[in-house]
Amino acid sequence: MITRMTLVLGGTGKTGRRVVERLAGRGLPVRVGSRSGAPPFDWENRATWAPALRNVDAVYVSYYPDLAVPGAVSTVRSFAEVAVATGVRRMVLLSGRGESEAERGEQAVRESGADWTILRSSWFNQNFSENFLLDAVASGEVALPVTTVREPFIDADDIADVAVAALAEDGHSGQLYELTGPRLLSFPEAIEEVARAAGRAIRYQPVSIEQYAAALAEHGVPPEFVTLVTYLFAEVLDGRNEHLMDGVQRALGREPRDFTDYARATAATGVWKGTPSAAGR
Repeated sequence: MITRMTLVLGGTGKTGRRVVERLAGRGLPVRVGSRSGAPPFDWENRATWAPALRNVDAVYVSYYPDLAVPGAVSTVRSFAEVAVATGVRRMVLLSGRGESEAERGEQAVRESGADWTILRSSWFNQNFSENFLLDAVASGEVALPVTTVREPFIDADDIADVAVAALAEDGHSGQLYELTGPRLLSFPEAIEEVARAAGRAIRYQPVSIEQYAAALAEHGVPPEFVTLVTYLFAEVLDGRNEHLMDGVQRALGREPRDFTDYARATAATGVWKGTPSAAGR
């Protein structure tokens, strides 16, 4: 008998590695979908798709870097078609709130023929502690092109719990879960909570979108990533997502993790006391 498994795309990323850990913890067969996986998976190399999908029954679809980038929707649609053709029955897509391109990606998965679940998520708590803003937090100054707009930051652990429920349990097919944390916070307020938990001074500095893009370019950030990040700050963080949703409660029957609890637990690891040059690499 062939053992069917779950393929986790982005299996080394913020949500993907947590999904892998949880599936493995349940004793379920899981395959890490990444360039370093065995077999490797690469969104840009379609020859890797079929080998990675061999004997796969369910897929967690996390598109890197974001469903908003040009070509992402057509790539996800093509992948979904290949996946269903190889026997995949269930697909769980990580999407983003307030992004029109992401919603087109959602539609591609809906139309694939698989049992689908959409996880439409707000900004991750872990953006402050894993890669994206970690160096800035460690340096003691966070400069971003946003001030008063509030975001219902969601914890990556909550996203992973919902994803695993949708992948491994019945009752989630055809569901759109809009995942938010339990309250709204502005970026300055979030940094204030991080600073309080870390027991150190961290300054928040609002800048223009032009200044922010120039700073990223000066630090060698690839142009396509600069375009993506400035799009997210300029377009998505315009107030359209300043409301809470009940996706975590509907999927798991519990409340989502509060940002204060995340900040305290993360500060206890010492990650925010590291040196900026080493922290986010």
